[in-house]
Amino acid sequence: MGKGHYLRIRPAGKLQGTVMLPGDKSLSHRALLLAALGEGESVIDNCLHAGVTQAMMECLRNLGVQIRVNEAPGGQPTGSAAVVVGGRGLRGLNEPEQPLYCGGSATTMRLMSGILAGQPVRSTLDGNARLRERPMDRIVEPLRAKGAVIRTTAGNAPLTFFPAELKSSSHVLPTASAQVKSALLLAGLFADGPTTVSEPHGSRDHTERMLRNLGVRVEERLDRAGRHVVRILEGISRLPRMHMRLPSDPSSAAFIIVAGLIVPGSDIAVPGVCVNPGRIGLLSVLREAGADITLRMEPNVNGVEPVATIEVAAGPLTNVTIHGHRVTAMIDEFPIFAVAATQANGTTVVRDAAELRLKESDRIQAVTEELTKLGARMEPREDGFVVHGPTRLKGAMVDGRGDHRLAMSLAVAGLAAEGETLIQGWEVMNESFPEFPSVLRRLGADVSW
Repeated sequence: MGKGHYLRIRPAGKLQGTVMLPGDKSLSHRALLLAALGEGESVIDNCLHAGVTQAMMECLRNLGVQIRVNEAPGGQPTGSAAVVVGGRGLRGLNEPEQPLYCGGSATTMRLMSGILAGQPVRSTLDGNARLRERPMDRIVEPLRAKGAVIRTTAGNAPLTFFPAELKSSSHVLPTASAQVKSALLLAGLFADGPTTVSEPHGSRDHTERMLRNLGVRVEERLDRAGRHVVRILEGISRLPRMHMRLPSDPSSAAFIIVAGLIVPGSDIAVPGVCVNPGRIGLLSVLREAGADITLRMEPNVNGVEPVATIEVAAGPLTNVTIHGHRVTAMIDEFPIFAVAATQANGTTVVRDAAELRLKESDRIQAVTEELTKLGARMEPREDGFVVHGPTRLKGAMVDGRGDHRLAMSLAVAGLAAEGETLIQGWEVMNESFPEFPSVLRRLGADVSW
């Protein structure tokens, strides 16, 4: 992707076509980690090759893992790659010579924490200034209860891990969190007995599915109180190598889907998308709002994740209210959902989403301020926001604020705005969706940089 001072977006006549998108970010992180702990050489096809997964790869390389990235051939989605990982075995990671730098990737830091807690070496995880501000005690305290020895900086990164014997444990999480749950389950691979995690309701289950696919015994059930309980029956002695093709990322697809809904005359298909029930909350909400969205199921990828072609067509939207457990299933999609809400009839309300203030930016404040520059009628709330629609957006200069999802959301808003929209700091899109502007251009958008 070329670099310019601004990304320029002009109103789109209509968007049409079929686009392949890069591999799923959440699955790419987990596959890389588990491949590093496997025995032998693993191959991960359609692995996301972007800023956030590059951080994971560099951390693993500094732990002695050999990783080779083969860029996708022509016809494959840009930003995907076939990644070959030389596994070092469950407890075979080297002691790093320097802190492991996670950049701005909280997923890298939190999932790596579960693995490093069980390694027989000392290591430190660090990140950029924003990541150092994000809370890590929610991961660290449960891991300590499991026997991990971890030093933090007042509950934040840098996090230093010391060799420790992990034990059987049971954890009751106050809020559903796939990253906390995953860190504990990954640590459970090294424990001397079962590891049990209870959540108020189920969060995305990518880790559980991938572990089962590798032969780890994982149970799931609802307890008498209706809480979702996941249990690894015991620690393990080895993980096999894998050869897995990952589906495309529904969080990346969300930007294309909303663009197709709000630009009149649009008709778009996105094949090969992961439609794990924990990842399609946005689709459910948009359908409730009247969106014309069709899922055509495809064969499962390695039997691990459900996959579908998502077809969307432009049409009117109506307001919805989102709160409670529905927030968890679309926590990464609220910036682009806010864009859709600006074009919906009525007042859209989001509550119980205070977690948004702890992302790459304060997404409640940042999304409100940037969309307001485009003419949106929107107000922040402590735990969410309110959007009054529909609004005729008007082009303006906006700022991605170092947040890849915010920057891409502003680009989609620019497609529905009158006049020219200029986005500062648009290069941050490379963190999760390389070539996003090029994908818009292939669909017919007027985009330049």
